[in-house]
Amino acid sequence: MFWLSHHHPDEYNRTYVLAGARVCARCLGTYPVLAAVFLGLFALKAPLQWSWDVPVGLGLTLPALLDWAVGRFRPASGSNAVRTLTGVLLGAGLGRSLHVHVQHPLPAVLLAQALLVTGVAVPVILATYRRPRPE
Repeated sequence: MFWLSHHHPDEYNRTYVLAGARVCARCLGTYPVLAAVFLGLFALKAPLQWSWDVPVGLGLTLPALLDWAVGRFRPASGSNAVRTLTGVLLGAGLGRSLHVHVQHPLPAVLLAQALLVTGVAVPVILATYRRPRPE
């Protein structure tokens, strides 16, 4: 069941228990919304380019990224409600990016999201990599 919760036991505070299985709080918000937005945009025959794609895509990605980064430095911080909400926002942003990407590969919004995530995640991972895990 690792795909439902990619957290170690010391991070179970970042999960919900649903039907006896641990589910990542952020992923619980992200994936259903991503699927709904992705399919909804196809059903609505949404255009492949909106002038606000990049700023909105980054704006929807940033809250989850910042909450994740803070959580790496302060593992006991945050709440599952916030993680799920930021996951919903992330899912909306990724749903739009994926909708465009499958029809017009590597759109600007997807590349901008990838740069943002890389620019934040790499330094955070490097800064916290050697931190010992609680037993």
